[in-house]
Amino acid sequence: MSEIAPGASSSDRPWPQIMSRYRQPDRWRSTLELAISLAPFVVCWGLAWTSLAYGFWWGLVFTIPAAGFLVRLFLIQHDSGHGAFFAHRQADDWTGRIIGVLTVTPYDYWRRTHAQHHATAGNLDMRGIGDVETLTVSEYRALSRTGRLRYRLYRHPVVMFGIGPLWLFLLQHRWPVGMMRSGAAPWISTMATNVGIALLAFALVWLFGWQALVLIHLPVVIMAAAAGVWLFYVQHQFETTHWAGASDWQFKEAALHGSSYYDLPVILGWLTANIGIHHVHHLASRIPYYRLPEVLRDYPELKAIGRITIADSLQGVKLVLWDERRRKLVSFREAGAHPF
Repeated sequence: MSEIAPGASSSDRPWPQIMSRYRQPDRWRSTLELAISLAPFVVCWGLAWTSLAYGFWWGLVFTIPAAGFLVRLFLIQHDSGHGAFFAHRQADDWTGRIIGVLTVTPYDYWRRTHAQHHATAGNLDMRGIGDVETLTVSEYRALSRTGRLRYRLYRHPVVMFGIGPLWLFLLQHRWPVGMMRSGAAPWISTMATNVGIALLAFALVWLFGWQALVLIHLPVVIMAAAAGVWLFYVQHQFETTHWAGASDWQFKEAALHGSSYYDLPVILGWLTANIGIHHVHHLASRIPYYRLPEVLRDYPELKAIGRITIADSLQGVKLVLWDERRRKLVSFREAGAHPF
């Protein structure tokens, strides 16, 4: 750590050089992480079906931990998309593609849009790809009444975390939205995933009956989707997040201060594959998720940057507009932004 000058601020530290030492995954560890995510998912799914088959409806409670392990599998898919899981392009890509059938997320299409998110997060002039729609106070005030109503509905918790996940994962991901003219790859990825999902659904009905699909698998996917949207939301939607126009935008500032450190209890941090350490992830997306805690251990000052708790994240749902003057997210009330 001799490359860090005494008294240097977090923003002044040479983070790219520092983070490079954490980028190499342990492939045996990655294999184990995959196993301890997939096996419990299958076990919980199987317990839910066994209970249902014997008339014990209370056994459907096992769909809740199954959804949690599906979130963890999605985050392995996420690391694969960054080339961070096995650090072997084909192994990462095929891991992501296969998991994508379970998470109903077309891997190659999602990987492209997510790369754009990483390249433009916090840039006010590059909003719209892979992020939560966020207007500035002045943009909201310039909207028509219909536009204001639409934005308020979009940002309402029922829509954002209830209807939104259904739309995103069950409908929007069935077409390469936003990349219709980006060549064959997004189409192939999306359609191949759709075929895989259809085959999985057919197999579940054939082997276990329609109840397994409707009462177990579909609820698991929906709960995991809602949890995934929530995690993505709180990673960038918090009061002291960082946004800037293109002329002032800097990658390091946007990564370090525009992404949160979602300080979760240990079990939730494990279940969500440390994605809460999101500011470090944006600084260096090639770090495997199981090595992110090492960064916080070695550089504890990072724990104070963008830190939010579960209580903070719940309060943050009301923060819906970027106040360019005060440089923070504010609520409609704080902005004096009336619906009509």
